[in-house]
Amino acid sequence: MLRWTSPRRCGHPRPVDPGLLAAFSGLGLGLGLIVAIGAQNAFVLRQGLRGEHVVPVVAVCAVSDVALIAGGVAGTGALLERVPELVDVMRWAGAAFLLGYAALAARRALHPEGGLRAEVADRAPLTTVLLTAAALTWLNPHVYLDTVVLLGSVAATHDELRWHFGAGAAVGSVVWFTTLGAGARLLRPVFARPGAWRALDALIAAVMVVLAVGLARSA
Repeated sequence: MLRWTSPRRCGHPRPVDPGLLAAFSGLGLGLGLIVAIGAQNAFVLRQGLRGEHVVPVVAVCAVSDVALIAGGVAGTGALLERVPELVDVMRWAGAAFLLGYAALAARRALHPEGGLRAEVADRAPLTTVLLTAAALTWLNPHVYLDTVVLLGSVAATHDELRWHFGAGAAVGSVVWFTTLGAGARLLRPVFARPGAWRALDALIAAVMVVLAVGLARSA
């Protein structure tokens, strides 16, 4: 009697779908670029710890990243390379904004108002928070270099599967920001102490200054 044997048992595994491989490549590179201490991540973390407008902030950052990745896959990176003046404007505007945000964080570190209760009680308006999230994304040339230029360039090497690669990178951004915003609440017991907030704000101020100086020096 004939018996069917699967290709796997015969030592011939099924070939992996090329589109799936491209998507996982985009996911891996996207996470590798975004999982680092930066302006966006520091802001999302702080909002998550405060429990303040977390969902809208995550949405702004994730949707912005997806839009930038789509632009990179579509070829916007080549346009930015042809118009360096536009990058220079974004660089100086981003550096100025980061220094201003660093000053606010430094002020909070030097003059804390208490632990988590004080932070939650002093809630910022939704519009202000969303504008800050948008500025930390769209005024930061590093975001364009990572998403539009770098991811766009790598996506182009996948030819007709470049949108699969872009989709994987976009999923990585959405998953990361959602995890960061929602997972920050696990650290809230630690930040019930004023000293923890002072340390976090001092770290945020230092990160923003380093990013701003890096932008200015690259001009």
